[in-house]
Amino acid sequence: MGLLANLVLVFIAGLVTALATGVGAIPFFLVDDVSDRWNVTLWGLASGIMVSASVFGLIFEGVSNGNGGSVRGVALGMLVGVALVVVSHRVISGAEVNPRQYEEADYKKLVLILGILTVHSFPEGVAIGVSFAELGFEGGIGLLGFTVPLLAIFMTVAISIHNVPEGLAISIPLRAMNVGKWRMVWWAVFSSLPQPIGAVIAFYFVRVARQFLPIGFGFAAGAMIYLVASEFVPEALEIGEGLPSRGYPELVAGVVLGVVLMVPLALIQV
Repeated sequence: MGLLANLVLVFIAGLVTALATGVGAIPFFLVDDVSDRWNVTLWGLASGIMVSASVFGLIFEGVSNGNGGSVRGVALGMLVGVALVVVSHRVISGAEVNPRQYEEADYKKLVLILGILTVHSFPEGVAIGVSFAELGFEGGIGLLGFTVPLLAIFMTVAISIHNVPEGLAISIPLRAMNVGKWRMVWWAVFSSLPQPIGAVIAFYFVRVARQFLPIGFGFAAGAMIYLVASEFVPEALEIGEGLPSRGYPELVAGVVLGVVLMVPLALIQV
């Protein structure tokens, strides 16, 4: 397969994960509200999935060839990933946009929203892109005429599952302002549109500069682990403030479930 066909496949994988965010709005087709207990548990689930995918997928793959250069490359990539997210957050500090403002955004506000969504979703796209680095090489699974790396399937599934709670978090305030159900689905998907773009950029980069592949793995892992620690967990605990034990049991249960779901997939792709 040529480079263009590979890029299209990677874009589709990123688009699948973005579409999975829309699944987070589906509960509102069935019920009027989602309890804080379930919300905290789902944030824990997303956290467990992302940390597991980063450690068992990206970091493991980055250091798997066993030489010191790869280990150093992964470590450097993780530092760069964390640094980029920290700097990006400082640039948009004080400019956080509540999803309820999507419907009322003018052009300038829409640009700001896109910038914020890129900071939040781009690392996941990078993770997808670098996981496809071995696309077309031996050792993968035949799919749609491509030889797809097991790591790519693992990361696509992991990020798709992770995106569901994010879609729910976006849909809750939109529901409160009586936004239509299908529009909630659209805005949830919209929030993850940087993912297919990031996937294509990252894939192209590691294909033409394969010596930087360990750094790419580390970058995606570092950025996602930092997002879990700095955003997912605090968000869950804020939602759980009114629950017994402040939501810690629900958060831990979600994290454990996320890890349990990902470990079998990780073992398959090792």
